[in-house]
Amino acid sequence: MNAIEGTAFWGVVMTVLLSDWGRDHATGRSIVGSEWACKAMAGCGVAAALTFAFTSLLPASVEMSEAPHASALAQTKTNGGTAAGARRPERTFGGYGGVAYTHPTTVTINGSKTADLTVKNFDWLGRPFKAPVYYGLRTQRWAPDSPFGAMVDFTHAKAIAKPDGTASFSGNLAGKPLPKTAAIKDIFKHLEFSHGHNILTLNALLRLAPSWARIRPYVGAGAGASFPHTEIGMHALGKRTYEYQFAGFAGQALAGLEIQLGRASIFIEYKFTYAPYDVPLSHEPYGWLFVTDVWRQFSNWMSGVKPPGGRLRATLITHHGIAGILVKNHSPMATAN
Repeated sequence: MNAIEGTAFWGVVMTVLLSDWGRDHATGRSIVGSEWACKAMAGCGVAAALTFAFTSLLPASVEMSEAPHASALAQTKTNGGTAAGARRPERTFGGYGGVAYTHPTTVTINGSKTADLTVKNFDWLGRPFKAPVYYGLRTQRWAPDSPFGAMVDFTHAKAIAKPDGTASFSGNLAGKPLPKTAAIKDIFKHLEFSHGHNILTLNALLRLAPSWARIRPYVGAGAGASFPHTEIGMHALGKRTYEYQFAGFAGQALAGLEIQLGRASIFIEYKFTYAPYDVPLSHEPYGWLFVTDVWRQFSNWMSGVKPPGGRLRATLITHHGIAGILVKNHSPMATAN
């Protein structure tokens, strides 16, 4: 995928998320949270897309240094004594693990005849070291002789309502009023996103040190979408929703430290994610394949089919501490020497 294709792809993604699919088909209500949050995350996404384009659409002479017919250019010396041909984009691919903490939030379920309720004041568990473990994958592209870069980042965390924890309830379930307080496990058989509080984002990055420095701090921000694996079931209804879903727009901000080790590097990072969820309770009990699950959701939305269990809404605000390794197409430190 070249720069123009990549930028066009992410432009289409942002357009879809912020237009029709970003709103409830029946009510027109935004499913990406408050208007200010929507605009802020849209701005991050646009900035990241522009950064991607900027880092890709540089003078062709830089990229041509890798081609055989540009060998003469590669032998030309710059003022600092570095071959101009060595000035090529830095590309990385890597993975990471980590831990996450999701703030207590309010969960609402409504839009059906059997459930109209609100749950507050309960804790989410992350369980990062229990299968499926916390992990992430990312790829980056840094412009030559520039502190700017772009990154596609996928994070798989978890958010599981603490079963033994008490919560505040209001509303009705199966035609009966709920108690004001109860243990989560007394009302819910499952209230979790345990096969993924999954977030995919496009990010703009800024390095705070030269590309050849061994220790390179960096910051970044971006936007994208949440694709959790929803597992919701209530004792009184005897139904559960178990499938991957598109939950809405998401945003993140990050700051980290990278330590170069030749053509590899290790990094540690703090990441903040904001993910307003609006998911249909489809009562699909056996969803397991991402593509077919999300396609079924999209098809139902296009057809105006209302989910039998109503809709669940919650905003997941999460702090992440991660560490990982990156592999590069070349070593900026070697280029500088």
